[in-house]
Amino acid sequence: MTSIELRDVQKYFGSLQVIKDMNLKIEDGEFIVLLGQSGCGKTTTLRAIAGLETIDTGDILIDGKPVQDLKCSDRDIAMVFQSFSLYPHMTVFENIAFPLRATRMSKTDTDRRVREIAQVLRITDLLDKRPSALSGGDMQRVAIGRALVRRPKAMLMDEPIGALDAKLREEMRAEIKRLHLKQGSTTIYVTHDQIEAMSLADRIVIMHEGRLQQVGSPTEVYSRPANLFVAQFVGSPVMNVAPVEVESSGGSIHVGVGGASRFEFPATLLAQLDTADVRTNELALGVRPEGVLVSRDEKNGYFPVEAHLIEPLGSYDIVDLRVGDQILRARTRSGYIERAGARVYARIDPSQTHFFDTSSGDSLGIRL
Repeated sequence: MTSIELRDVQKYFGSLQVIKDMNLKIEDGEFIVLLGQSGCGKTTTLRAIAGLETIDTGDILIDGKPVQDLKCSDRDIAMVFQSFSLYPHMTVFENIAFPLRATRMSKTDTDRRVREIAQVLRITDLLDKRPSALSGGDMQRVAIGRALVRRPKAMLMDEPIGALDAKLREEMRAEIKRLHLKQGSTTIYVTHDQIEAMSLADRIVIMHEGRLQQVGSPTEVYSRPANLFVAQFVGSPVMNVAPVEVESSGGSIHVGVGGASRFEFPATLLAQLDTADVRTNELALGVRPEGVLVSRDEKNGYFPVEAHLIEPLGSYDIVDLRVGDQILRARTRSGYIERAGARVYARIDPSQTHFFDTSSGDSLGIRL
């Protein structure tokens, strides 16, 4: 059992606070991804867990025991960096075996351990080669093998595939996920790439300017963002967010977007807004591109809009729609709208909408 917990962790670099009130518990066997923009504090958090950075206040616990005052070597944690950092004069076998030889493990046990991990990573045929003869993906496998071979309590990964090209990143994502499922070790993975986060994580920890913004499964952070930052950081394309006006007339609720179109919404929206107690001039609507419904033909509840820009992405298109003075991005099947400038019809699916308080940035938690 290996659990990791951060309690009220604070970290400063001079007068700059880079980790602010960090509270996080990671359960045994979880794959946690720290996701955020460059400079948000995610790598510093990882290094603090590893013991490469000291914290100013708070506690870091591994298996319930405080470790913030222990050296790296006493925490029994392995770390994989973005740079491969392999010894160029050693073979793959020698690189992986190095941590075991440093502890004076017997030659027989070292050989067995190295070959076991090489088999798991599918690099048995590379054991006699040197790093200069390896591809980027193979070198990263060797770096991971060197970290795993001593069977640490937890594995920390700092953007391990960030330096690889797109195809290799895709292959390595699948490899890292397969390896985690096979080994079952507690893993903390740092990235700014939301595709990596969504595809790998059991839970995603989203950070911004040193603060934890939301913790949840990939589905939770995508479907129920806690605030505007998460809504506009997670997803590709990001969530549409626009200031709106809500009106009640003739027993119907209408939401105005872009000073033009007034989309009809369920009557329950007004009661939920009253409960949320938010000013109407501080209200924003959020909707993912798949929640913007598009038709080439006029339909009840759909408003005429202009297809401003079309972005073909193979199996589907992303279409920018001009709605009054706002642009809403919609997802359509490939080739559904033939050309930019075409007149089409759109509506917003109320069940896929979110409402935010623009003064605080927080989600109002309204579900329709």
